[in-house]
Amino acid sequence: MAEMTPERVFQLLAAPAGRKPKAACVVLAGEDAYLREFSRKGIVTACFPDGAPEWAVVRVSLREEGLERVLSMAQSYPMLAPRQVIFAQDLEALEDLEEKARDAAREKLEAYFDDPAPFTILVLEAAGLDQRTKLSKMLAEKTFVISLDLKDDTRAKVQDAIKTIARMARDEGVEIEPEAAAQLADCLDGELERIAPEVAKLAAHAGESKRVNAADIALLVPAAKTYSVWQLAEILASGERSRALVFLDSLLREGEEPAALVGAIAWMYRKLIEVQELPAGMNPYAAAGKLHMRPDTVALAQRQARSLPRERLLHGIEALAEADSRLKSGNRSSRAILQFLISELTAMPAARD
Repeated sequence: MAEMTPERVFQLLAAPAGRKPKAACVVLAGEDAYLREFSRKGIVTACFPDGAPEWAVVRVSLREEGLERVLSMAQSYPMLAPRQVIFAQDLEALEDLEEKARDAAREKLEAYFDDPAPFTILVLEAAGLDQRTKLSKMLAEKTFVISLDLKDDTRAKVQDAIKTIARMARDEGVEIEPEAAAQLADCLDGELERIAPEVAKLAAHAGESKRVNAADIALLVPAAKTYSVWQLAEILASGERSRALVFLDSLLREGEEPAALVGAIAWMYRKLIEVQELPAGMNPYAAAGKLHMRPDTVALAQRQARSLPRERLLHGIEALAEADSRLKSGNRSSRAILQFLISELTAMPAARD
């Protein structure tokens, strides 16, 4: 069967009894934590629209329990419920078996898929599967596969995240303006696991208005402190190291987190590269649509993009990645790491008009 979206699988599982598909087996393949939990909840809701009895939803590990035990559970009638959902994690454990045992496991799974228990939704979970193996090919043919992997291309990932953010907001009981959703997706690189808690925080802040706008993003999301980072961009472009260090010190004293600052500056550098790739003379309003930024912020970015050569921006992104790695290692003072970063970012001369 073809790879499906979570929503399509939910629809199939929730269909009336006479129209339910025979293959009531689902594979969740990938690492994104938000999509995994979203899929789990959606499957349970589709199967139990009025609420699931605690005993009708089972979580088990294939690595710990073994395949035979899991299949036995799937074929056992649920207690006091018309159906059951079994989430079997660690599917990749089957690929770790020796060849003979791996082939036997695949054959047992295939036999079950050919005649699944009508009262069981079996959900197999894997962080990742080798698509070249016989097991993966069989799963693709016999089950509903939901990919939990985000796209490698950051721009494509951001575009996909914008739609998901709107859904997240609705789940939290608020509406998020398209511009705000685009800004949130962009400043957090489309990483749904990072975005989800920010949406919850924004929803709580919205209160009775039930609406989130771009100003809320700038106020509450650390990586979206756009005014501060564009101020810093102007200082970095001038090469004034001492002034940049003073500005950095003021941001830290105001409570900015070092990791969030590095993320915000990295976002800004990527945006400047995108600005440089736009056609010359494009007005800020047209550019705003392409960059998913506010027109006033685009105007700032266009000005800074003229002052920071591409070579310097690329060097800066490398330095920012290194600073992020050092901060995460926790082996050195975060202030010292940021001071060294500023020294690197101001080391190359700015462009002259």
